[in-house]
Amino acid sequence: MAARGYGRARRWSVVVALVAVLASLPALVGALPADDADVGAADLRAAVLASGGLGFSGYAVSAGGLALPVGDQLPVVADLLSDRTALRVWWRGPDEHRVDVVSAAGETGVHVDAGGTWTWEYESATATRTSPAALTLPAPPDLVPASLGRRLLSEAADDELSRIGARRVAGRDALGLRLVPAAPAASVARVDVWADAATGLPLAVEVVAEDASLPALDTRFLDLDLTVPPAGVVAFTPPADARVRTEEDPAGLLREAADRELSPVRLPVELAGLGRRDVAGAPAAVGLYGSGVTLLAVAPVPGRLAAGLRSTLTAAPDAVTDELGTRVAAGPLGLMLVEPPRSGAYVLTGTVTLDALADAAAALPGMTS
Repeated sequence: MAARGYGRARRWSVVVALVAVLASLPALVGALPADDADVGAADLRAAVLASGGLGFSGYAVSAGGLALPVGDQLPVVADLLSDRTALRVWWRGPDEHRVDVVSAAGETGVHVDAGGTWTWEYESATATRTSPAALTLPAPPDLVPASLGRRLLSEAADDELSRIGARRVAGRDALGLRLVPAAPAASVARVDVWADAATGLPLAVEVVAEDASLPALDTRFLDLDLTVPPAGVVAFTPPADARVRTEEDPAGLLREAADRELSPVRLPVELAGLGRRDVAGAPAAVGLYGSGVTLLAVAPVPGRLAAGLRSTLTAAPDAVTDELGTRVAAGPLGLMLVEPPRSGAYVLTGTVTLDALADAAAALPGMTS
């Protein structure tokens, strides 16, 4: 057992050291001249979206600046979006990939297959199986530049896009594409995606909030191999001595809670100038609004949960509390609790401004006579 523990510690400490060395390279590599190409913004976006079937492997690093006021309730999500995260990636496709998160505290592997996700915590020898869900919390694969860049550009309109030159990323020429959301409610000032000139694969993504000088989220490859990794590297089977757990579908739990504790609520077809959209598999009690990088979610919450959320939000140093409720911003992400006098409470969250949250809150059932 001691030998096996030493082997684990040696394995991830070597990887941490390697990532530390790679992390020192971007400034040097980025200083090298990059060859731009005569590619229009719409054509570059099309190349990015067409890169979804490519396989690759490499190292990436993500730096988040979102100080979410939910650390005690969702510590993993808070850490993922507020800290520097080192990622080792093996990607065979959207439904077959592996992303290892490496830190000084240990290593966690996320293995995705067609049937769901295995999360393997090396130090505790714990394997957790999660089924696919329509609504999920952010996870390490969501920070991989290739998948994040495609998702953020997937609903962009042509008039929201422009070219921004070229740079070197992971030793490759990367063409810049800027997305500036057109929606007045948007809290994201711009999204910059740097795509591989040869394949369209996003190599780096920066998300910048309104009135901010530094990105709220900056994720990029440090090293990249554009060959399909072996299936055996991505696949996962729990070791015989592992502790195996099954995690419930969070969307299913939310739907069950809504059905059990909440009366049906007819949400408006539009909030803060954003139209309501349908998402297959999402709980009926949740309203989803907007498109592209400007999104708003609204959900009724039971009183016992509202009390805890109210305490958390009001403790935030920049919280705004008025007759509409309590709202806070973490970079481009807004969060608000609304407690109408004539109905149950709501929670609103999304990449919209605090003013947009207030406008949406004023239009909810129970807030108007």
